[in-house]
Amino acid sequence: MKMLKIRDLTMRDGQQSSFATRMTQAQIDRCLPFYKEANFYALEVWGGAVPDSTMRYLNENPWTRLETIYRAVGSVSKLTALSRGRNLFGYAPYTDEIIKGFCRNAIESGVGIMRIFDCLNDMENVKSTIKYVKKYGGIADCAVCYTVDPKYPEIGFWDKLRGKKNPAPVFTDEYFVEKARQLAALGADMISIKDMSGLIPPHRVSSLIRKLKQTISLPIDFHTHCTPGYGLASVYAAIAAGADIVDTNCWWFGGGTGAPALELVYIFCRKLGIELGVNMNAVSKINEQLRTIRTELNLSVFGEEKASPKAFDPITDKVPDEVDKLLDRAITAVQNDDFDTLLYAAQAIEAYFGFPAPNRLVQEAEIPGGMYSNMVAQLKQLKAEEILPRAMELIPSVRLSAGLPPLVTPTSQIVGAQAVSCALDEKAGRPMYTTKSSQFVSLVKGEYGHTPVEVSPDFRFKICGVREETPYDTSHYQMQPNPELEQAGGAKLAADEKEVLLLELFPAVATTFLANQKTAAYHAEKKAEEVAAAEAVPKKEWLPIIGTTVNAPLPGRVLAVRVKAGDKVEARQEVIVLEAMKMENSISAECSGTVRQVFVEAGESVLADVPIVEIVS
Repeated sequence: MKMLKIRDLTMRDGQQSSFATRMTQAQIDRCLPFYKEANFYALEVWGGAVPDSTMRYLNENPWTRLETIYRAVGSVSKLTALSRGRNLFGYAPYTDEIIKGFCRNAIESGVGIMRIFDCLNDMENVKSTIKYVKKYGGIADCAVCYTVDPKYPEIGFWDKLRGKKNPAPVFTDEYFVEKARQLAALGADMISIKDMSGLIPPHRVSSLIRKLKQTISLPIDFHTHCTPGYGLASVYAAIAAGADIVDTNCWWFGGGTGAPALELVYIFCRKLGIELGVNMNAVSKINEQLRTIRTELNLSVFGEEKASPKAFDPITDKVPDEVDKLLDRAITAVQNDDFDTLLYAAQAIEAYFGFPAPNRLVQEAEIPGGMYSNMVAQLKQLKAEEILPRAMELIPSVRLSAGLPPLVTPTSQIVGAQAVSCALDEKAGRPMYTTKSSQFVSLVKGEYGHTPVEVSPDFRFKICGVREETPYDTSHYQMQPNPELEQAGGAKLAADEKEVLLLELFPAVATTFLANQKTAAYHAEKKAEEVAAAEAVPKKEWLPIIGTTVNAPLPGRVLAVRVKAGDKVEARQEVIVLEAMKMENSISAECSGTVRQVFVEAGESVLADVPIVEIVS
């Protein structure tokens, strides 16, 4: 009987995609006894936004999260973490010393598989992590980031006569196969096709997996999302093409912006006689917990209960006749390479169970949903929503000029934000690229790594002031300060190597988290009345708002406050720097006037649309 391994994403990518990475340790603990019984091949539990969010929003230690899951599950399933190569969790490369310490501590704390990727598919950026993961006994799961070529504007009749052509495709099957071959040569133990945006349609993943299986002898894992509607059909196509492992979520965290639901993969494979090796009875018990947790997360994160799929358990519930017929149709289609019918059947199955409908805008634009929402938020904050169509038109040219970076985080956000800036420059009668972000400058300069196509030296000089590609120099790297905390009785901010790593990887967030932890521990030793006196802080009183407010365009963390009460400001002057989705966002005044009140401080987290500055004329 053919075997298919399942990597469950529920506790990392699943909650990050659908619930802003807000699962608490207590919620995860309710599921762990059943995960130990479930016998998944692997559980993705760490990396991505988890370490940041556990500290920033939940006041929990990321290492404790990982170690607690490992103690509960043991060796039943391999625990998986996500790493951005040399950049680990951020976008600036770290020294080998930091990468080595991170890999060793992660593996000692329970990580069995490290999924290693780079936003540019630059092999130089993953070498060190592969080396150290293997050195300390982990499995190096090396991911090729899937992306698509731009939709270039159609060339007019006269330009065609003059011989003008759009650039040749770059992101062909051969491109991805070659990247996989290079990763295998670097020591990869397995290869993942990592489609974070869900942009790979079923015919493409079928073709790609078949070519990979002909070229390399490593296990192939397929990871995708359901946002534009391809997810389930593409997983079905990947299975038929010979994928060794596929990534899924448990039912209540499946579909939508996340990966497909395991249960829909299970009933498909059951008809084909493919064994998953998963204890679906234990999965039923996990889902009993997740159904309640889903409600808790919806209320805490979004303030409302969002629509849920219909309840379905393939162990206790009969597959509805309509779905059974659609499954048969999907199987016939995938066996005949009829990918249009396969897509129709898979989408109809998800629609029957009430999973979110495909995002047609993302599907047609072929850009990640997060990239689009960032552009909308940026223009909304500037009250310039009308230029969105022009900004979308500029994406192909901006991306090509910057070396055609893959549309993955953070390069997708960098390109999207620059397209918006170019459209604003154009509208104001300024030359395009008059306004440019520091991240775009770094990308074009070469600090993120080698881009898929070379950046023109003339364009690089225009943007960066240098003609040659200039990589990020780690030789000047300085460790974060580790002071003694007077408010914590002189305790060091970071007490051990794991806490030092948190400081290096998440400087701003970890500084606040560790200081709070040390201070709380110190005060816990004192008498209750001393603690109460020390923590008694008068509540800030704000004046009634009478002027114009600058609101946060999206949730994030305040990195810098540029103004204070009494300052004179001009329209479009920067007043706040907000970190959101690991990007720095400049928040500007919408009118001229005098700052009356500043409602936030550096280090504070804010929700979308809350007032942050008041300006009076």
